Amino acid sequence: MATFKWFMITYKVVLDERRQKADGKFPIIFRVTFNRSTNSYATGISICKDHWNFETSLINRFCPNYKELNKNLTNKYLALQKVILQMEDDGEFSFDLFKERLIEKHDARKASLTFLEYSEQLIAEMRAIKRVGNAIVYQTAVNRVIQFAGNKKLNFKQIDFNFLDGFKFQLIKEGAKPNTIGNYLRSIRAIYNKAIKAKLIDRSLYPFNDITIKTEKTAKRAISSDALTELGKVPLKIGSQEWHARNYLVLSFSLIGISFTDAAYLKTHNVSKGRLAYKRRKTHKHYNIKLSQLSINILSYYKSNGEYLLPVLSDKIEEDSLESKKIIQQWIKTTNKYLKRLGKQCGIENLTTYVARHTWATTAKRLGYSIELIAEAMGHEHGNKITNIYLDNFDQSLIDDLNEKVIASIS
Repeated sequence: MATFKWFMITYKVVLDERRQKADGKFPIIFRVTFNRSTNSYATGISICKDHWNFETSLINRFCPNYKELNKNLTNKYLALQKVILQMEDDGEFSFDLFKERLIEKHDARKASLTFLEYSEQLIAEMRAIKRVGNAIVYQTAVNRVIQFAGNKKLNFKQIDFNFLDGFKFQLIKEGAKPNTIGNYLRSIRAIYNKAIKAKLIDRSLYPFNDITIKTEKTAKRAISSDALTELGKVPLKIGSQEWHARNYLVLSFSLIGISFTDAAYLKTHNVSKGRLAYKRRKTHKHYNIKLSQLSINILSYYKSNGEYLLPVLSDKIEEDSLESKKIIQQWIKTTNKYLKRLGKQCGIENLTTYVARHTWATTAKRLGYSIELIAEAMGHEHGNKITNIYLDNFDQSLIDDLNEKVIASIS
């Protein structure tokens, strides 16, 4: 973006390198100069320094969701430019008046945002801070709402009880499961609540008080430790797709039901002194697991020169980006495909990567361990949250012993 002048005014968009944030990013600001005095105005966008093109004053393609962020930045820049041009026509300028006009312009534009426009802003922000999973959930729900409405200009006032009830009925008519419907409605409700806080819609019009959001308990996905043992005895060609799929399932089981996504992100620095330390992406809980010989053997199959312990992601892929999410999802899909083939051979239905977590918990319970110890090992809270604050955590050695016994049950 070029620098424009009006009398003694210049205004441009810059990366503010003076104010680095705690996460290492820098804010993008508008810098306005008038009679040798300069004021800065926040854009609400922050990026890494190497994601900024200093020649074009735009976010470069190496930044996740750079297109959406540049679109947002350009819209704000044009709004600022329009205010200055209007003040030029009026023949007056002061920073106080400019700020007042800019706020008025921002509020007017914000009030006119459609459901789709506002949702896209939220989704772009989620992707920018690497909350890709939530962004995908929101995007799916928004797409279904717009498809049902048949109107991309749908505004928040139109999303009333009758609209939501009709949307819900249409989903049921199409055969959507209760949990799927619940996920859509919860996503829409979350967007609506944010819109209320952003003053886009009055709280008195809130339509969800009379909308029931039902969920169903999912079928238990655990298998017996005996079934997992039999699965391990199936002769497979080393290096085959089925062989890898079984490795990932057993590795997950041996690491207290680690999710495929968390396993895919494990790096060499997560392993130290025979233990694996990592933070679960879904809950942000910290885990510190003693590596069993079983997990060491499986991980040794995948030793490489790269950072990651498993061959899912390359070192060039940015963590938690949309690209990495798609790659992991495809790996999960492929792994589940071959696990189901293995399951059929052993008479096990719906064998997937998620079975490992359920099976670990069920096996621990059958071995007589307390629900409290199992919950802590898996990173869950058990019982009253307030009471838990005052209770000491279980000794790590107890969890190590528990996992050792669970793993031994399939040997």
